[in-house]
Amino acid sequence: MMLGFLLARSGIDVIVLEKHADFLRDFRGDTIHPSTLELMYELGLLEEFLKRPHQETREIAAQVGNETIPIGDFTHLPTHCKFLAFMPQWDFLNFVAEKANCYPEFHLKMQTEATDLLQENGRIAGVRAKTQDGLIEIRSGLTVGADGRHSVIRQRAGLEVMDLGAPMDVLWMRFSHRSGDPRQSLGRASAGKVFIMIDRNEYWQCGYVIAKGAAEQTRNQGIVKFREEIARLAPFLQDRVGELGDWNDANLLTVKVDRLKKWFRPGLLCIGDSAHAMSPVGGVGINLAIQDAVAAANILGPGLAAGSVAESDLESVERRRDFPTRATQKLQIAVQNRVIRRALSTSAPPKLPFLLRLVRRFPVLGRFPARVIGIGFRPEHIRTRDMHTSH
Repeated sequence: MMLGFLLARSGIDVIVLEKHADFLRDFRGDTIHPSTLELMYELGLLEEFLKRPHQETREIAAQVGNETIPIGDFTHLPTHCKFLAFMPQWDFLNFVAEKANCYPEFHLKMQTEATDLLQENGRIAGVRAKTQDGLIEIRSGLTVGADGRHSVIRQRAGLEVMDLGAPMDVLWMRFSHRSGDPRQSLGRASAGKVFIMIDRNEYWQCGYVIAKGAAEQTRNQGIVKFREEIARLAPFLQDRVGELGDWNDANLLTVKVDRLKKWFRPGLLCIGDSAHAMSPVGGVGINLAIQDAVAAANILGPGLAAGSVAESDLESVERRRDFPTRATQKLQIAVQNRVIRRALSTSAPPKLPFLLRLVRRFPVLGRFPARVIGIGFRPEHIRTRDMHTSH
């Protein structure tokens, strides 16, 4: 959506396909990072964007055993917004769609699912798609796969995926928010358990972290025991765990960390999760995807405006975004293996990891994880021009 918006804004004809009738999906990533908010500022949309319902978090903390440790302070970031914003992803997508629809070059086709690629003379020439009225073909000078970690596009293109491994999955759920609840978003680690709590103002979005593949075993223990476990991890939720009626109220996220060995073929580029599935650690997947989109628009815009994109241009996008992808995944894997895997594999009371002990002793160190989470490696900036000065 972001790439389509930026290209249409530059006068390039774009078709964006969405297989559903709307964007309403629960437990999608809802984190809007300071670097994404900075892009909104550069586009002149920040003030209007922040009028949409959202929550702001300026510090994040972790609770290990009975001790709460601040681990990220966003108030010192060199950005206009010194906070993480939480906004339902459908509101974010609807906002971008509204702005993109101001441009005649932008075309959003809902209930249109890409099912295969069109190939001509060794080059990707567009897609086949399924609609309510039957199959259609859409031809294009460039096809972009942005269809997530289970990407049909990358599969049909035969692009090779490197699985980097993940020791956990996550069961997501929500509980009502009440006055008197703690205000801070927390990750909680107890003996053999990790529980994530995100304050969404009207409700708590909670993630119960389990060992990879342990969802069925967890369900087999019964919903009553699961509710008791949540009440033990977050005692203030004890009077409302009954809101978890059955297992349909716990949405399983199968965690994957992977990336393509090569992001492109002639006429095709993958970005976002279809190029590199990120761990939920840090909630940075959306940020990486949007940065990919901005880099792709900056690099490919001139060629697309001239009517063709060289393979070297596609390679330039991958080269530009490869380092931040690798660096972010390396940190995520370190946290997964050194913190989460250890926490899940022991019944002993958790010990405070060395890095958190450092942050507790030297709070200024909290600025480093805030910068990695909030801005990331090699942040992008809007270089494309608005060819419709009236917008």
